Amino acid sequence: MKSVLLIGLGRFGQSVAEKLNELHHQVMAIDKNEERVNEVLPLVTDAQIGDATNKAFLKSLGVDNFDVCFVAIGEDFQSSLETTALLKELGAKKVVSRASREMHRQFLLRNGADEVVYPEAQLASWTAIRNTTDHILDYIALDSEYAIYDISVPAEWCGKTVGGLDIRKKYNLNLLAVREDGKPSTAVNSETLLREKQTVLVLGKWKDIQKCFRI
Repeated sequence: MKSVLLIGLGRFGQSVAEKLNELHHQVMAIDKNEERVNEVLPLVTDAQIGDATNKAFLKSLGVDNFDVCFVAIGEDFQSSLETTALLKELGAKKVVSRASREMHRQFLLRNGADEVVYPEAQLASWTAIRNTTDHILDYIALDSEYAIYDISVPAEWCGKTVGGLDIRKKYNLNLLAVREDGKPSTAVNSETLLREKQTVLVLGKWKDIQKCFRI
């Protein structure tokens, strides 16, 4: 269990609050809007109405006592930057800020954010890849180059073992699991036999995925 300061309770902030609640973390939620604060009260440990760009108010929260501070302000560029900078100035251990565009992301990093999330760009990328490639069922981007992909087993792989295909050496990919009927198995070794209607979870670079699966 971690202590979390969540600043900004728009749609993204509320979604973060819901997930943190599911994970049983202790959450202090902040927003200038009283209605938004009241909406998340059932999901968080405590909530306050306040302006996070006010240094005195932010200092009163004891930001250095939280394990992580989320700045989920997406609409107000200036407020997001000011809040991020103030959190670091006041000794916040880790600041994760939300960006609404690429320029915003760059400025947040320069102003002290330890990590920046860019949900619109990440969702756009997922949507484009997922819906233009029939055999990629899902993927999780790890950074600009690497990701984990859930991909249908190619027809030419069916009836062959992982060792026989030598996936890591030939394609520079790591096979993490095999999924069948929606159930993943991580007990993958050189003797694992691949079959039709299975999918594989592979970790690698996008360019190697393209080459291996002819995307």
